[in-house]
Amino acid sequence: MNLDSIRYERSKCFEWKDNKVRKSIVDNLPHIENCQLELGDKVTLTCKDISDENKQKIHESALGLRPWRKGPFQVFDTFINTEWKSFIKYNLIRPYFDLTDKIVGDIGCSNGYYLFRMLEDKPKKIVGFDPSALCKLQFDFINHFAKTDIKFELLGVEHLPFYEHKFDILFCLGVLYHRPNPVNTLKELWNSLNKNGEVILDTFMIDGDEPYALCPAKTYSKIPNIYFVPTIKALQNWSEKAKFSSFEVLEIKKTDTDEQRRTDWILGESLGDFLDPNNPEVTVEGYPAPKRVYVKLKK
Repeated sequence: MNLDSIRYERSKCFEWKDNKVRKSIVDNLPHIENCQLELGDKVTLTCKDISDENKQKIHESALGLRPWRKGPFQVFDTFINTEWKSFIKYNLIRPYFDLTDKIVGDIGCSNGYYLFRMLEDKPKKIVGFDPSALCKLQFDFINHFAKTDIKFELLGVEHLPFYEHKFDILFCLGVLYHRPNPVNTLKELWNSLNKNGEVILDTFMIDGDEPYALCPAKTYSKIPNIYFVPTIKALQNWSEKAKFSSFEVLEIKKTDTDEQRRTDWILGESLGDFLDPNNPEVTVEGYPAPKRVYVKLKK
């Protein structure tokens, strides 16, 4: 597989009408000297000397890049109140990994919120993978001021085994249920790891002691491309078929409207619209409401 050829083809997406407008927004951001990046629940950019004119331009630019899903970000005077309070997930899994001097990949990295948070650990290298042009442009918006060495690739999990190098640890958060062949996806992760490498993975789950999976008819929680929602035992069996040597359940958490909700920064529906208004324990389709399991897999 020729990744450079794929990169070139993917880059053409910035010529599409909406993406072209958004790319122009990022390309015309003001240059701000001496920006400071502060990492915490909010990824924050500060500067002691920034004009009101530039603050306003940056605010309008951020609005032009909606919808913002993952975050939040504080960009000078602009608070990007994203749909997801992504620090809830990050803080939940943070005790279970150490990225110090590691080669790290984040599959389905969205706009890079987790990538920026990972800088706290001082990894050797960080690479984010996401085929979404909007996510790349939102990342570029933040990194225009942050000026990190994080690399963002418009590639997906299917390209990982052909990537130029392997990884010590891979994050695959909220991706597996979008893949029509989850075992093959897990194999792609396994093949992309260095010896003794690890995967931190989360996926929707359903309760049950048997190794089975829900296969939604059209949508799950109004999401159209959800293929399989497994029990933990089914997920473990998939992982073993993919040759992972260990399977450790880290956390189980039900998604709630504190973590995921509608804000002015998304211009659309969110979790509260995806659940049955008469019974929040089930989705509008009648399936069990979203719950996630977080696991660590070792090669």
